[in-house]
Amino acid sequence: MAGPAAAQDLRWGGKLLLTDAATSVEGAAGGGLASWAVIGGHATDAGIGGGAHGTYVVTDDFSLTTFGAKIGLFDRVELSWARQSFDTRDAGAALGLGRGFTFGQDVFGAKLRVVGDAVYDQDRVLPQISLGIQHKRADEGAVIAAVGGRNRTGTDFYVAATKVLLGQSLVVNGTARLTKANQFGLLGFGGDRKSGHSLQFEGSVGTLVTRRLLVGAEVRTKPDNLGFAKEQDSFDLFAAWQLHRNVTLTAAYVDLGSIATFRGQQGAYLSLQTAF
Repeated sequence: MAGPAAAQDLRWGGKLLLTDAATSVEGAAGGGLASWAVIGGHATDAGIGGGAHGTYVVTDDFSLTTFGAKIGLFDRVELSWARQSFDTRDAGAALGLGRGFTFGQDVFGAKLRVVGDAVYDQDRVLPQISLGIQHKRADEGAVIAAVGGRNRTGTDFYVAATKVLLGQSLVVNGTARLTKANQFGLLGFGGDRKSGHSLQFEGSVGTLVTRRLLVGAEVRTKPDNLGFAKEQDSFDLFAAWQLHRNVTLTAAYVDLGSIATFRGQQGAYLSLQTAF
């Protein structure tokens, strides 16, 4: 029988380093671009964990700031919230919005682990599989309508599968997402070209260089709903460094493709996450 100290470790911690993942730009546990099947926070199925994050992404013409928090309940359920601010900088003037015009969005998420364990089922091929939902509310309804967006609110549904291969020091994730979001939802949902949900893919692969350093790459496909500007898929190359048991710093090179007629939006991603 576990003593009081062991029980406390299980309640407030217990996961291996980096196996609770970082935080995606939408607030869920995952990579920078992708939502993974893992549940945020350090707690195992004996307790409650969670954390908070702040992220900054800067490309040639735009920048994105996001912050938020999540809670993991008994390594089974994750609840999350993220607030996004998308700064058009000088591009805002060229688009007729005014220099520094900012789009904002709130993302409310929930995730349920339905089967498997990404880490501890090493003797099984089955990955950890989770179902997720993200409800998004964008601020600028009038501008969204002007560029062809159908709605300023929308809901994404996804299924994610994650496997940590300890023997190979490898992390692999695949996510299928049903979404109507334009530029992750910042430009609304649905458009003049397509109005319904479409199936998109998010993939991540990383290798544990050390117990505290994970490097890898991600890809995320996106709908192309708006006639005024082609939307392209996104990629990143990342490094996540566990500075402390409770602090993770993630840096990445990111390529977001074309945004609102501005092509080649490449730049840097930096995110700080605290977790317990």
